[in-house]
Amino acid sequence: MSHNSSLFTPFTSKKLSLKNRIVMAPMTRTFSPGNVPNAKVVEYYQRRAAGDVGLIISEGTCINHKAANGYANVPFFYGEKALAGWKKVVDAVHLAGGKIAPQLWHVGGIRRPGTEPDENVVGYSPSGMAMPNKVTGHAMTQEDINDVVQAFAQAALDAKNLGFDAIELHGAHGYLIDQFFWQGTNIRDDKYGGSLKNRSQFAVEVITAVRKAVGDDFPIIFRYSQWKQQEYSARLVDTPEQLAEFLQPLVDAGVDIFHCSTRRFWEAEFEGSALTLAGWTQKITGKPSIAVGSVGLDNDFMDGTQTFAEAKPASLETLERKMAAHEFDLVAVGRALIANPDWANKVKNNQTKQLKPYLKENLTSLV
Repeated sequence: MSHNSSLFTPFTSKKLSLKNRIVMAPMTRTFSPGNVPNAKVVEYYQRRAAGDVGLIISEGTCINHKAANGYANVPFFYGEKALAGWKKVVDAVHLAGGKIAPQLWHVGGIRRPGTEPDENVVGYSPSGMAMPNKVTGHAMTQEDINDVVQAFAQAALDAKNLGFDAIELHGAHGYLIDQFFWQGTNIRDDKYGGSLKNRSQFAVEVITAVRKAVGDDFPIIFRYSQWKQQEYSARLVDTPEQLAEFLQPLVDAGVDIFHCSTRRFWEAEFEGSALTLAGWTQKITGKPSIAVGSVGLDNDFMDGTQTFAEAKPASLETLERKMAAHEFDLVAVGRALIANPDWANKVKNNQTKQLKPYLKENLTSLV
């Protein structure tokens, strides 16, 4: 692929400038013992920055709430030791010429029993559900909601103070913010339940609090999805008009960039148009959008389990065509970057035949 490819043109918005259009997608790796990013984590991110990724979005990092975490050995984004670890990551990425945003995360009702920091804490969610029609945890009170909103805001401020270039709020995949969005897990009868507008109120409050904490000039990325890990066929909206009604309050609250998570980045989102979810999001909001989903690989990223599916390198022709048409602004690469830290450089230098397939064994270590 030519150095002049759309993938390798600089990206500039009012609040963020990148050397190219390639983003490292956030991927949970569980290699932070004690929930603190260590030297191996630092090197893992630095290698991708050195490999010419324009923007790294970190794996999900848990905000300071007792039920935010759902998996062992994921990094926290609070506490002196964890924040010091993230400072080392930021400095290493910058030294390698990259930029980085932490993905701020609360798993909600998906929290697994026996997980740090307190194994006795159950999942917190809008209606006590991680899946439709099955109450397994704690239905959040107004006080709980206020606490979580403040925890997101504090994490964002800490990220700015540590020198991160942006933050991403994880509002996708059936985790807490998305559990408020989704009718299947939100059956509340207060201001947070009912219509999609009401179900979006929690996200609006989170974004508003984060914007107030970081100020007007710090970039806020918001990741959302139609699909849920609990139900791949789930949808929040069925028409462009509904999508506009969903997105506008998030824009008004302070989102700068939308990360539009799909399982296959190239698929049309609504009948009658070839536009993807990222394409529609950019068209509706006027905000930059990030496309993601099986980029550069020949298999969907999930195989019906919680394990990333194996896949071989695939053509980037469709991606290049859509980028050249300005359908979306940035593209997030996931599994291909786990297998190939220098994926961006190999693509830029027409060395795609040297790219390795993604194998499940890649998850056994940080390389």
